[in-house]
Amino acid sequence: MESTNRRKFLIASLGALGVAGLGAVLYPLVRFLAPLKSAGIKQNVTLKLSEIPEGGSKVFELNGNAGVIVKLRGGSLAAFSAVCTHLGCIVQWQKEQGQFLCPCHGGQFSAEGTVVGGPPPKPLAKLPFIVNGENVTIG
Repeated sequence: MESTNRRKFLIASLGALGVAGLGAVLYPLVRFLAPLKSAGIKQNVTLKLSEIPEGGSKVFELNGNAGVIVKLRGGSLAAFSAVCTHLGCIVQWQKEQGQFLCPCHGGQFSAEGTVVGGPPPKPLAKLPFIVNGENVTIG
């Protein structure tokens, strides 16, 4: 009788440990692929130009959605929604290729936001921005 109670306890403990481990793996994956949510709505975002490396990007939140600004070689800027037009995953800037890549299904976007390859049906939405001295205001 005592061995069956131990066995049931061990099985229940291993099952709970397995569920906790699966949750620990899936939660960060879902948070990475899902667009950012916001409790408060911001009308615009101001960033320092020095925060954006040349050839690099900076991800930000605007009106509850993820956005990205890229400083292209030569110093010109481009700002877009970071939400892929295919299934809503967050695109990543690929500095070496000079393009955006969607990690979900391999959608590719140029530095101008146009679709270069993969399943996305539309280009990335452009975001308006203003450069004022050492700051850039998006939105």
